[in-house]
Amino acid sequence: MKLGVLFSGGKDSTVALHKAAQKNKIKCLITLISKNIESYMFHTPNINITELQSEALGIPIINKNTMGNPEEELKDLEEAILTAIKKFKIKGIVTGAIASVYQTQRIQKICDNLSILCINPLWKKNQELLLREIIQEEYKVIISGIFAYPLTKSWLGKLIDNQTIDRLISLNKKFGLSISGEGGEIETTVLDAPLFTKRIEITDFIVNSNNNSGVFTIKKARLVSKL
Repeated sequence: MKLGVLFSGGKDSTVALHKAAQKNKIKCLITLISKNIESYMFHTPNINITELQSEALGIPIINKNTMGNPEEELKDLEEAILTAIKKFKIKGIVTGAIASVYQTQRIQKICDNLSILCINPLWKKNQELLLREIIQEEYKVIISGIFAYPLTKSWLGKLIDNQTIDRLISLNKKFGLSISGEGGEIETTVLDAPLFTKRIEITDFIVNSNNNSGVFTIKKARLVSKL
C-alpha cells in the first residue's frame, strides 16, 4: 500500500515509518512546521532537520507551515495530507502515536474525511520496550526538548542509551514522567536510523533552558557517511 508518514524527525515518527515500511511503500513524509512552540498537535524542536532526514531516507517531503492555532492547524494538516493524496496517490497515513488520544482522534477524523486509512504502528506499545528497541537497532537519537519536572538542562543533547532509559524509568516511578515523553515531557531528534543512507552530524548548536524547560537547537548540520 502507498502511504505517507506524519513526520516530525523525532524517534516515534521515525520508528513508525520503519515499521510501516516493512510491508508498505512509503511515498512521502508530511511535516507541519508550527510557529506555535506550545502546539498540542505538532513537534517543534529542530523541525528543520526533517529536510536532511528526508534526504537520508531518500523519501520526498511535503512541508506545510501553520500558525499552530488549535483548530486552524488541523485544517493545515488536512491540506498537507490532501496534497500527498494528489501528488503521491497515497491510501493511508502513518503516525507515531503511542498513547495520545487527543492527537489520534483528530488525525483519524481527517483521514475519515479524506477516505484514507490512519495507521498507528506504535499504538499502546510498551514504552520501555520501544526505547530498548531503538538501542538494539542502532538508532541514534538525542533529547532535543525538555518540558517537565524534574528534567534539567543536563538532559538536553543527551544520546538515548540504556543508561538514559534506566533513568527515565526511575523518574517514571517517582514522578509519573512518561518514559517515551508521550505527554510532551521530552522531544527527540533522530540523527541516524536503519533506513538512513547517511547519518546526520551536528556542526553547531545552542542550548536554551529555564528551570525544567529547555531546547537543544541544531543551528547547522550535514549528512555524512555512515562508514
